[in-house]
Amino acid sequence: MQRKITLHEARNQSTITKFILVGFSEFPQLQAPIFLLFLTIYIVTLVGNVGIIIARKINAKLHTPMYFFFSHLSFLDICYSSMITPKMLEILIVEDRTISFNGCMTQFFFGCACVITEMFMLAAMAYDRFVAVCNPLLYTVAMSHKLCALLVGGSYMWGVLCSLILTYSLVRLSYCGSNIMNHFGCEYSAILSLSCSDTSFSQMACFIISTFNEVCSLLIILASYVFIIATVSRMPSKGGLRKAFSTCASHLTAISIFHGVILLLYCVPHDKSSWLLVKVETALYSVMIPMLNPLIYSLRNKDVKQTVRGLFYAKLHSLYVKFR
Repeated sequence: MQRKITLHEARNQSTITKFILVGFSEFPQLQAPIFLLFLTIYIVTLVGNVGIIIARKINAKLHTPMYFFFSHLSFLDICYSSMITPKMLEILIVEDRTISFNGCMTQFFFGCACVITEMFMLAAMAYDRFVAVCNPLLYTVAMSHKLCALLVGGSYMWGVLCSLILTYSLVRLSYCGSNIMNHFGCEYSAILSLSCSDTSFSQMACFIISTFNEVCSLLIILASYVFIIATVSRMPSKGGLRKAFSTCASHLTAISIFHGVILLLYCVPHDKSSWLLVKVETALYSVMIPMLNPLIYSLRNKDVKQTVRGLFYAKLHSLYVKFR
């Protein structure tokens, strides 16, 4: 008598080993323009963020806590963009749109770690601005190299820990049936939608970690800027007001864009037919934000602009000498 196959055994027999990324294939006529757009953005992202890191290394004026944090922010933007964009570009021009299960989980792990780390890096930068505006005479003492290293190291460790938990919550699930992922990358909700097992633990883990991180980072930022506004409002001179605004404007712009897009993606309800909107919003924070951060910070700082301009002219001069 033939033994009946259990549901667990049937799932094991049809376990998914790779996913097919849909990307933007529903718009075949736009594949080439989208590819060129994202390729240009990716090149600008790499050049801008690498330029910021090099500029800080060679310009002593940028050896400040703010630019110590910003150089790590640039590093995170390079890592995150490089985890998502190359695969996105690949599926836009090749017919094989597959990604292995292990490759997908690896992409999610590093991408998630970068996003959470950047969230708390921005919070650390808000605290740095609070000290700079509210206690300018004690700034170099309060923001010691040891404290800066501790804040940066803590951000990295917390990002990796949270990402490990969320990645584990996905790996423990069973995946069977359809392996077509309606996304251009391994985004949490897109992976979860392909699971054929109970996802309640994964959804709860994602909700708790996301809510905790968003609330904590925003509370640090809001508290810092409440004290900054209170201090600025008591400044008698317009010059002091202008300097305080200039000190915080770039950081406020970066925070508004980063948290605005994340809140739009994860806190605004989306129906099941809104995958295109989810993909566009994901592209905003995975492709656009890494490009915008160096532009936001460098365009408002003359020391950065002078250093980058010097590097550019030095490179042009070396090429001129070489080919003369």
